[in-house]
Amino acid sequence: MNESLQFPSTAEILDLRGTPCPINFVRTKLKLDRMPAGALLEVWLDPGEPIEQVPDSLRMEGVIIEHIENQTEFFILKVRKPEA
Repeated sequence: MNESLQFPSTAEILDLRGTPCPINFVRTKLKLDRMPAGALLEVWLDPGEPIEQVPDSLRMEGVIIEHIENQTEFFILKVRKPEA
């Protein structure tokens, strides 16, 4: 693969533990809006409603969900801003 076509693998981290819905979704969207296309964002979310709602809401906005990892006390959601 051509190096210029690869997406960066380093993610910025957005810690939203303790942030209620829908504020965590709004903050994630605002952060993604300030990032370049193809950028990776790691969002830390609480269990329960945040991890149940935020990924679905982001998918509906066209955001790519790359990975969800359970860290026992919180979840790591890795998302990528779409190209267009």
